[in-house]
Amino acid sequence: MGGSFGRCFDPDGARHGLPTYPWRLAPDGFATRRQLRARGLRPGGQPIAAQILRPRYRRGPLVAYLYRVDRAKPVRPMTAGRRAALAKAMLARRTCPQCCTDAGYVIPSSLGTCVTCAYPEECPQ
Repeated sequence: MGGSFGRCFDPDGARHGLPTYPWRLAPDGFATRRQLRARGLRPGGQPIAAQILRPRYRRGPLVAYLYRVDRAKPVRPMTAGRRAALAKAMLARRTCPQCCTDAGYVIPSSLGTCVTCAYPEECPQ
């Protein structure tokens, strides 16, 4: 094993403290949070079981944490209260603080207002 593969392969966790595998070479039975979510699962409070490292040039490696699939729990179902709270939060993100209207899209944080209020001279009347 040479190069970056050797630095990323540590199945017993001696070097990194966690079992570590190269990118796309994790053994079966482990999954990332996104992979668990795609299966309708969540980590459910279990600790991180392993990690995947992907070497990058000029910066540190990308790290993806893995959880055991057999210990994962099902995703909690969406309740009416949670759905209402999410709808209210999304409405707040779409409401322009300057003109107080629903913009129909999430207000960009770089502007802080809807596009119409941020660039009034460019909008046709």
